[in-house]
Amino acid sequence: MVKLAYQGQKLLPISKTKEKYLPKKINLATKDLVRIEKTFSRLISEKKDDGLGQEKTMDSNGLNLFFKDIGQIIDPVIKDFLSVYTDEKTRKIVACQIDVGGKRLRPALAVLSCLLCGGKIKDVLYPAVGLEIAHNYSLIIDDIIDNSNMRRGKLTAWAKYGESIANCIAIDYSAAIFQAANRSKKPIEISEIFAKTMKTAVDGEILDILLGQRSRKKELYVLENKYQNVTDKDYFEMVHKKTAAFLQTCCQVGGICADATDKEIEHLKNVGFNLGVAGQIKDDILDIFGEEEKFGKEIGKDIKEGKQGNIAILFALQEFSHRDKERFLNIMKKDRVSNSDIKTAISLIRKTNSYQKSLQKGREFVEKAKKELELLPKNKWNAFLRLFADFIIERER
Repeated sequence: MVKLAYQGQKLLPISKTKEKYLPKKINLATKDLVRIEKTFSRLISEKKDDGLGQEKTMDSNGLNLFFKDIGQIIDPVIKDFLSVYTDEKTRKIVACQIDVGGKRLRPALAVLSCLLCGGKIKDVLYPAVGLEIAHNYSLIIDDIIDNSNMRRGKLTAWAKYGESIANCIAIDYSAAIFQAANRSKKPIEISEIFAKTMKTAVDGEILDILLGQRSRKKELYVLENKYQNVTDKDYFEMVHKKTAAFLQTCCQVGGICADATDKEIEHLKNVGFNLGVAGQIKDDILDIFGEEEKFGKEIGKDIKEGKQGNIAILFALQEFSHRDKERFLNIMKKDRVSNSDIKTAISLIRKTNSYQKSLQKGREFVEKAKKELELLPKNKWNAFLRLFADFIIERER
């Protein structure tokens, strides 16, 4: 039986369409690696106070150049995978999420982990592409769940095309994840890791929903099972599953593609896990205390969505007076939260030590990641990852 593929108005045998439709093999020129290595050499130390009286060494400009270089390599390949087997109209729609932009932290982390263990960029590029597609897939779903309109100053897929089309876009992304994995040097192993990571993220997303206070009147399961009192343990379980496991996979896959030893891969996984927790803590801090122009998202989004799964909110709730806690929770439970409500809620949080406690907790996880790096090969990529770790908690967006 001949398998057929749709091409325009005709159905053609897949054997005749395969080469045309699948993204071409990446043939990285030496100049790509040279450019990235030059970016590394641009990293110049600068002193920066972290708000806790400590000075840390980091050059965010140099790191951003590195992220930009990674993006320039992988973004065209991402769009190729998203476009495979789709018609022209669909291609324009599915590109909307990638066009929003982003730092490309996840593929950068996979590339750095691979280089650290002696691998080459070309060894990890396809898995890195899959990781970035998976991340954007999760953002599409996140925006649908949270009814988010803006991301990085642009309309979300949900806001631009509606929920039905956004769900269709997400399906395209979910398929492309495994197409990218299949082009890696260890397709079965990488695909299995991706599947496990995504299923773990689903557990974390469900927990995040249940930690919220916003009324979901049409969602009976959420109403019956949502958490009334959120503990530190609940928060970190959610973060471990929804965020940390993903960055853990980035480092793990980088090591696998470099043929690292089992011991090295375990240390890499620990690096990614701790950076994932630190990164989520920083996102939580920026959501409450950040500057909207720098952050690229509306401030107080978690308050608007009634989320207790934010460490800055959690620490504040533990310090509030009875009166302030009641005022704050009344805002969190509203179906519609105004800008005035958000300002009131943030002013209440600012009266506590939430900022200092949250930043200190994030730095603890960064230090854990650095301790794991001490057990990995000592080279410039190890040093780069240490800068990456500082960036995770120092960034302003």
